[in-house]
Amino acid sequence: MWDFFKRKKKKKEQELEAAQEALNLQTQAAEADAQQLADEVDAKIEHAADELNESAHKAAQEAGAAIAEAKSAAEGGIAGIEAELPSKEKIEYTAEAAEAANAALDTAADKTAEALSPAADPASETFSFNEAEAESFPEAASEIIEQAHKPEAEQEPKAKKKGLFSKLKDGLKKTRDSIFGSLFVESDEKIDDEFYDELEEAMIISDMGMATTEKLLSNLRSRLKSEGIRKRSEAREVMIELLAENMRNTDGFIPDTKPAVILIVGVNGVGKTTSIGKLASMYKQDGRKVLLAAGDTFRAAAAEQLTIWAERADVPIIKHAEGADPAAVVFDAIAAYKARKCDLLICDTAGRLHNKKNLMSELAKIRRVIERELPDVAVEVLLVLDATTGQNAIAQAKVFGENTGLTGIILTKLDGTAKGGVVVAVNDELHLPVRFVGVGEGIDDLQPFDADAFAKALI
Repeated sequence: MWDFFKRKKKKKEQELEAAQEALNLQTQAAEADAQQLADEVDAKIEHAADELNESAHKAAQEAGAAIAEAKSAAEGGIAGIEAELPSKEKIEYTAEAAEAANAALDTAADKTAEALSPAADPASETFSFNEAEAESFPEAASEIIEQAHKPEAEQEPKAKKKGLFSKLKDGLKKTRDSIFGSLFVESDEKIDDEFYDELEEAMIISDMGMATTEKLLSNLRSRLKSEGIRKRSEAREVMIELLAENMRNTDGFIPDTKPAVILIVGVNGVGKTTSIGKLASMYKQDGRKVLLAAGDTFRAAAAEQLTIWAERADVPIIKHAEGADPAAVVFDAIAAYKARKCDLLICDTAGRLHNKKNLMSELAKIRRVIERELPDVAVEVLLVLDATTGQNAIAQAKVFGENTGLTGIILTKLDGTAKGGVVVAVNDELHLPVRFVGVGEGIDDLQPFDADAFAKALI
């Protein structure tokens, strides 16, 4: 019995060994097939990659050649255009002249065709063509073309651009019409408590603030009573006078007459960089030797943006790499200011660092560098404010005023949705003069502030 189980066990073990051997053979065969398949896939991938690399290289060479050819053609074309048309104004003037010349030549051609037409009857009353008139058309066209090709200095002056008052009036039209429009009407409507209540509401809505509104209303009541004014149309003129008196600055702006440094401060997004570019252009046109310092090294591409404005204004700029020490930029700019014998240095600054304390400390450091390196040169610190932010602009001015020694304000974006009353509040609450106002996006649209013009445009 025992032998029987031993034989059965041995047979079972032999069957297991045979099955294991068969399994091993199958596994080896599968591994060989898989390896062969992997080798084939690798070969195909390598072949496809070679073909792709070859095609890409060829395409890149063709693209490079095409770009080089296009660049060469563009440079040649631009050089030719610049040689013939040295400025944007010349291009615009020449285009206008060409249109006028074409119109004159067309008229001459029509007249000539009419004169040569068999249907033309010299005795007819409607036929007014004569030899002298025929000769005048080509001559007039020649004069127009000749004028277009004269140097810009010799060309006849074109129509003047829209003035500051017109731009202010357009920019503040919404405030004037919707807020103050119904109050000062050209009629005999009486002045009563309801009028003062409506005026108070309008002044607050226009961002003048409660304190400034109450002060101006009190002065208006006194003036109207003492002068016996009973018509609203006459009250409007008094209100304009009071507003102008409140905003008028009697102190001159030092950079207008003497060498100076203008330090521009303000939060990001209010228009610091564009204001600097426009200031540079304005003073360059006045014959000043202007230099810019790209002191905002924290905002991405700030120096590049200011460089574009410097090129537009045709003034030099000193800048460092992004993240550099702003005070070091200003230090190098001062050295260049001295070496190049400039008389106006305009410095950009950061609008935001890690926190308010860091920002104000950095601005104070820049101010110390300027005072140390240029002790005899006057420094104006101008805060740029966005007029569309309303009373929030007052809060910004208070923070910067505590740390930077502000001497004036640049108010931007008065051409859009700004209500305008914040100008009055800035002067009254902070005792800071508004030096410049931005009334458009053009390089000439930053203008010295005129209190009388602004008051008339607002009311």
